[in-house]
Amino acid sequence: MTPYLIALVVIVLILVAFDYLAPYPAARIGLTLERMRCGLTAKKTAIPGFEIAYLEGGKGEPLMLIHGFGGDKDHFTRVSAKLTGRYHVIIPDLPGFGESSRPDNVTYTIDEQIERVRAFARQLGITRMHLGGNSMGGGIAMAYAAKYPDEVASLWLLAPAGTEAAFDSELTRRIKETGENFLLMRSHEDFARTERFVMFRHPWVPHSVKYVLAERGIADYDLHSRIFDQIVDGPRIESIVTRLDTPALVVWGKQDRALNPKGADAVKALMPNADVLLIDDMGHIPMVEAPGDSARDYLRFREGIEAAGAKASDG
Repeated sequence: MTPYLIALVVIVLILVAFDYLAPYPAARIGLTLERMRCGLTAKKTAIPGFEIAYLEGGKGEPLMLIHGFGGDKDHFTRVSAKLTGRYHVIIPDLPGFGESSRPDNVTYTIDEQIERVRAFARQLGITRMHLGGNSMGGGIAMAYAAKYPDEVASLWLLAPAGTEAAFDSELTRRIKETGENFLLMRSHEDFARTERFVMFRHPWVPHSVKYVLAERGIADYDLHSRIFDQIVDGPRIESIVTRLDTPALVVWGKQDRALNPKGADAVKALMPNADVLLIDDMGHIPMVEAPGDSARDYLRFREGIEAAGAKASDG
């Protein structure tokens, strides 16, 4: 073995050891480098009652992306690598999740989270935006657009929660039959189980990041149990949206076990201007499982909107 290869092996072993033996600093460094690579910077701001952690990068029209239940802002980091060159991307941690504050003495219903997202947007000086979301975040995005249609230019909905059809899923059946919720975790083994359940494709993630996310999920078990119940017991999208003409891209993995892909048809019935993509060999979080493909699909969608707008202006 040449001295170069020996040095390379030593460096790799040192990095692996650091990743396993010092997970918190390793995760912090790794996430910082990943965000920089994708054109994002970590920031914080405040709205009444909450501190909001968020990622921001790029220039252009504002595109706000909202994570799903149990997720955080970094679920959209890798997909943003192809978006920050075109848009002003903003990705908050919702109150109760990620690095945002999580007071126990408040509730976290969808309508309350809508108002908090709106207050966050106003804090950044944003009055109209393109809005995207995954799972719970997709449900929030749809309900936001229904409540404030003039403030949302388009929607990007990745396996959005909220419809009756979407909730008719393997996750719901498991909860009813066993009382076990695969989106909640009490141990590191539960975190690994959740990963297997929500994803069909499994991108590489450093051990340190998984460790830190598992620790946070375990600490949030009681709070997230309450938030989950508030979401499930809340109104369905069908009672909130009767017809929403906002242009939308609905993306759903055919192997989604957390929410039923039949929810795509339910969303389309409520949103006549929605384009639907059902993706083979894809689970519940497309922007994590296939960030490059997800970004390309979204860019094509936005180009179609822009072309239609230009044609209408010429007409």
